[in-house]
Amino acid sequence: MKREPFFVRFAALAIAALVFLAVPAHAGPPLICHTIDIGNAKSLPWISHDWSLTGTESYDTSKLALDAMAILNGDATVLVHVETLRRATVYARTNSRAAKELLVKLVARANDSDSAGHADGLARFDAGYLAEAYAQWLGKDQNPAAGLDGYAWVKQALSIRGNDPQMEFAAALITLSGPAAEHRAYVEKALSGAKTDPLLARNLSSRFIGPQSQTIAELFNRDVPQTKAQR
Repeated sequence: MKREPFFVRFAALAIAALVFLAVPAHAGPPLICHTIDIGNAKSLPWISHDWSLTGTESYDTSKLALDAMAILNGDATVLVHVETLRRATVYARTNSRAAKELLVKLVARANDSDSAGHADGLARFDAGYLAEAYAQWLGKDQNPAAGLDGYAWVKQALSIRGNDPQMEFAAALITLSGPAAEHRAYVEKALSGAKTDPLLARNLSSRFIGPQSQTIAELFNRDVPQTKAQR
């Protein structure tokens, strides 16, 4: 059998090693691929037993903005907002008009509260978190939130909201790739708050993707890059 030249085999091994090193510590976009436990709370309809669509859904995405806004306005639980925005983002990939409509409504709601002189931290959070979810799931040409710094809006929401461990949990998901110091601060506050918040505690102990994957708490505690260019 003819053997490949050494440099060919070496190059193949080197490429394989680079590919392995490039694989992130978590599989898939964290704001999309991990479903949030919201108990019996209402959210957008979802028949899949996985994080993504099955292709058999009959949900009318033209109602996406209307339905999502009704849920967000009717329940102040941050984790319900996180899961609703995750589902909305997955649906939005199939309907660009609905994706833009929902973003416009959320941004307008946040800006209206600012204009009225009573900044609404949860409204600003919703707009910022959706922008971050869109950035992870929608292509650049399809993303109506391109240019919007969603993380900055989430940080503003936290400053308005004050002590909110569930929102800290959401911010920790956003910063899984850094900045490290900010991520660590969010994780510590989320872990502390989980001591008196059973729903948050369940989410921290849930598996990221599948029974063999890390728990969210373990994922949060992995090494995070020490530096990251500010967006």
